[in-house]
Amino acid sequence: MSHRKPYQLVSREWKKENTEFEVNGVIFGKDLVLIAGPCAIENREQIFTISEYLSKLNIRFIRGGAYKPRTSPYSFQGLKTEGLKLIREAADKYQLGVVSEVMSVDKIEELEEYVDILQVGTRNMQNYPLLKALGKSKKPVLLKRGMSSTIEEWLLAAEYIVSSGNERVILCERGIRTFENATRNTLDIAAIPLIKSLSHLPIILDPSQGTGIRDLVSPVSAAAIAAGADGLIIEVHNQPNEALSDGDQSLYLDQLKDLMPTLKQIAHIRNKHFDFENTLSFSPNLS
Repeated sequence: MSHRKPYQLVSREWKKENTEFEVNGVIFGKDLVLIAGPCAIENREQIFTISEYLSKLNIRFIRGGAYKPRTSPYSFQGLKTEGLKLIREAADKYQLGVVSEVMSVDKIEELEEYVDILQVGTRNMQNYPLLKALGKSKKPVLLKRGMSSTIEEWLLAAEYIVSSGNERVILCERGIRTFENATRNTLDIAAIPLIKSLSHLPIILDPSQGTGIRDLVSPVSAAAIAAGADGLIIEVHNQPNEALSDGDQSLYLDQLKDLMPTLKQIAHIRNKHFDFENTLSFSPNLS
C-alpha cells in the first residue's frame, strides 16, 4: 500500500496520465516548449527586436518582466503597465504568447489583460493568498520553485492553485540556494525526473536563473531536455551588456539560434515535438 502524499490533486496517485493543455498553438506536457526573452521589458526597440527574432525561429512565447521583484530597492523595478502594453503589442505583431510575472493579488486582473501565462516567481511561491487567487484565474500559471523550497513544498504550492480550480499549472525548476556560490543558484536537474514520477504536471527549467552564467545556459538547457523537461524558459537580450537586469545570464540572440538544433536533436530522442525553424533573413543589432 502506497503512502499517500500530502499533495493530492497534483500527484500521480490522483492522475496517472500527464496533464496536457494548449496555449498559443503549443501543447504543454506534450511538445517541447521554449519561452525566451529579456529579464525585464526596457523599451520599444528592445522588445520588438527580440520578438521579431523569436518569431523567425518559430519560438512561440516571449517572456519579459513588467513588475520586477529585485533584492535591492535601488535596482530597476520594471516599466509596469507601460511594459505590459509594449510586450503585448510586440507579441501580437509577431504571433507570440506572453509570459510575465504577477507579484500580488491586486495585479492579477491587469496581468490577465496582457499576458497568456501568469508567472509566479521564486519569492512568491509560498504567497498562499496569491496562489489561491490564481486558482480562480482562467490563465495558466507558471510556478517557479522557491529558492529555499523542498520538492514537497513546491508541489504543495501547486496544490493550492489546482485545489482552487485552476488545473493548468506549469512547474519551473530554477535552482535553489545552497552553500555553493560559484553559480547564482544550485540547479537541481534531478528534480525533473523526480517531479515526473511524483506529479502529472508539466515541468520546465530556467537555466538562466539557475546558473546566472551565460556560458552555462546552453549546456544546462541540453541536459534539462535530456532529463525529461517539457520545456525551457531562457533569458535572451539583443544587447546583454547594456541590459538593465541580469545581463550576465542572458544569451545573445545568435547564441539562442545556435542552441536550437541541439535542442531539436535531444527532443527527438525524448519523443518530444519541437517545431524549430530558422527563417532569419536579417541581422539584428547585437552590439
